[in-house]
Amino acid sequence: MKITPHLRRVLIGSACLALVACTGKSVKDDEIEQSFIEQMVSKHQFDQSELEDLFATVAIKEDILARIAKPSEGMPWYKYRRIFLTEERINAGVKFWQDNAQTLAEVEKVYGVPAPIIVAIIGVETSYGKNTGKHRVIDALSTLAFAYPPRAKFFQSELEHYLLFCRDQHFNPLEPLGSYAGAMGLPQFMPSSFRSFAVDFDQDGQSDIWHNNADVIASVANYFAKHEWHTGQAIAFPVTAEGEASAPANAPRLRPVDEKYKTVLKSGLKPDLRLVELESLNLKTERSVPLDTKVKLLSFEQATGEELWAAMDNFYVITRYNHSPLYAMAVYQLSEAILKTKGPFP
Repeated sequence: MKITPHLRRVLIGSACLALVACTGKSVKDDEIEQSFIEQMVSKHQFDQSELEDLFATVAIKEDILARIAKPSEGMPWYKYRRIFLTEERINAGVKFWQDNAQTLAEVEKVYGVPAPIIVAIIGVETSYGKNTGKHRVIDALSTLAFAYPPRAKFFQSELEHYLLFCRDQHFNPLEPLGSYAGAMGLPQFMPSSFRSFAVDFDQDGQSDIWHNNADVIASVANYFAKHEWHTGQAIAFPVTAEGEASAPANAPRLRPVDEKYKTVLKSGLKPDLRLVELESLNLKTERSVPLDTKVKLLSFEQATGEELWAAMDNFYVITRYNHSPLYAMAVYQLSEAILKTKGPFP
């Protein structure tokens, strides 16, 4: 078997995780860390001794390595959905909307992103600020940059952005807290996302995604706008395979389901199939959209069977926030539940 560079990184990463499990001790690549420091000095004119002192105080966290190896997105849909579609989170979303109704309306006019989606993102990410993360961002990013080879390049890039972010914002890099992956604030922006999409909506001189709801709301909207949100377009709609409606739930089917649709259940999330092609596979939809509309057919695992959805461009845009169809569907369904529950306030 040929050992490709990708396979080598995976094997090294697996060995690192196995060693953590056996010994309880992390494996940090000091050579890569030193190379990173030298890069920050030459590329961005950081002080080498200051960076060496900084990283001498950084802790490599075994719990972070364990957590990233088992993300929630590995769950089946019916379990994943229960985490986010709760009465508590829906009601908290309604309250957040009530408290920030004017800002949400203003932001929707500026960016074209609907308030329910913005509210749902913040709800899924941090339950409206209740769970913004307990790890020092510098520890999280350093752990994954220097002790997790499978994604080391990505997290080294995020660590680079983080140090630049701290310098730009005049933050002590040892102070900000975030998720186990280094995501920050109510919208859980990675450092690169903060530097690209964070907005100072109230123009007070700082883009504050930790405490300023106006900045949080506008930053989320700007993220989606920059990823080409289609204002006024639908997000997703359910699809029924021929034969599914012929028998009650949990009862034997009167005729078998036509499973030709399984030939188009492919990897990837970008819409790749016209609606007319979907219907040619004996799939039924109840939404009136043009037959040349492009969609992505997705299957979501239920406790018994599967649930089919046709996802449109805006669903794909949501997956730019988190590259998981489960995540995007949770955001969409939470937004619908909040919208239904919110009542008649503006």
